[in-house]
Amino acid sequence: MKTQIELAREGVITAQMQTVAFDEEVAPEYVRQMVAEGKTVIPWNHVRKPKAVGIGKGLRTKVNASIGTSSDIVDYAAEVRKARAARESGADTLMELSVGGDLDRVRREVIASVDLPVGNVPLYQAFCEAARKYGDPNKLDEEMLFDLIERQCADGMAFMAVHCGINLYTIERLRKQGYRYGGLVSKGGVSMVAWMLANGRENPLYEKFDRVVGILKKYDTVLSLGNGLRAGAIHDSSDRAQIQELLINCELAEIGREMGCQMLVEGPGHVPLDEVEGNIQLQKRMSGGAPYYMLGPISTDVAPGFDHITAAIGAAQSSRFGADLICYITPAEHLALPNEEDVRQGVKAARIAAYIGDMNKYPEKGRQRDMEMSKARRDLNWEKQFQLALYPEDARAIRASRTPEDEATCTMCGDFCASRGAGKLFAADLNDAKR
Repeated sequence: MKTQIELAREGVITAQMQTVAFDEEVAPEYVRQMVAEGKTVIPWNHVRKPKAVGIGKGLRTKVNASIGTSSDIVDYAAEVRKARAARESGADTLMELSVGGDLDRVRREVIASVDLPVGNVPLYQAFCEAARKYGDPNKLDEEMLFDLIERQCADGMAFMAVHCGINLYTIERLRKQGYRYGGLVSKGGVSMVAWMLANGRENPLYEKFDRVVGILKKYDTVLSLGNGLRAGAIHDSSDRAQIQELLINCELAEIGREMGCQMLVEGPGHVPLDEVEGNIQLQKRMSGGAPYYMLGPISTDVAPGFDHITAAIGAAQSSRFGADLICYITPAEHLALPNEEDVRQGVKAARIAAYIGDMNKYPEKGRQRDMEMSKARRDLNWEKQFQLALYPEDARAIRASRTPEDEATCTMCGDFCASRGAGKLFAADLNDAKR
């Protein structure tokens, strides 16, 4: 079967492109053209057929939620609940990143629990299985790795973060710059670097990139070029190792597109605000406009417990300057495995950040809702405010928990409500404006 990008190049507008066009309020031909050019992807899988979601140029910035077990906590039902919580809170895609328990089981149960496109990182399971089988993850056989990628695609993965951009040259860059303040923070990245050094071999995902593409193309699974050397500290942002991997991933994105596979490029995790725009411009320039998947980015290193906020600040900037998919960060980041409430908080913070970015990325169509909210607040129209809110039930719950004496106002100001007072002063002007 042909992929979305192959069909788009033939002039075919698929059912998935039609769905994306309807959801985004753009022309189907526009979606087809962007998919054909590799500037938009639709995570898909011929086996599973998830909800069609467009990620790319001219579309709303999407939010991904990552869940998964750890070696300390394995609760399959909890992962299903987290997947559903992410969906209910507004996530557009989901990544299943388990490293503990029966990894085939948790992946399949999560996929079955939601209609969202689900992605993963195949290196996680590959190194887990090698450790269980041989007692040493560095004994991973590359055939075992490629077989696993195929098995996961057959289960219905809509996109895969595959660490193809780490090679011996990027490791040399890391050494020559004197390592890092924050070290290496990608589980897949560290595992692959360890394997390469232990075996004295090149990364097979880079060396046999055409084989990776061939497997994912078979299922129309989007290949997300993983950011294994991403910065885990703002002082490591934009260092030579990170930029070298980004350069390679951008080259591979071009190669993969030409082979007929949909391609995403992943971006860094910790980035100071003054580097966000430059990072995105660099990626877009080097990749020919491939969709950019930003992990966070976390904008300061000193707020554990509140990294959903530090990441939301970075995500709003990223969305504003052209990032296409944002990976949420939860309050548990750097501290613990996220629970269901952490997932909800992380998705909501990222969703709000993406909305703020889109307001500024698309000002001609992105601010009407805010104008309507302003009028509703001015007029003390509470029901309209709730209707316009990104998360109405949260807003209702807060107001209900502190009911004002005068239902027209709120307990913030009560008798001294500025909106009510100004409304009386300018009632005539308001009536003229409404006419």
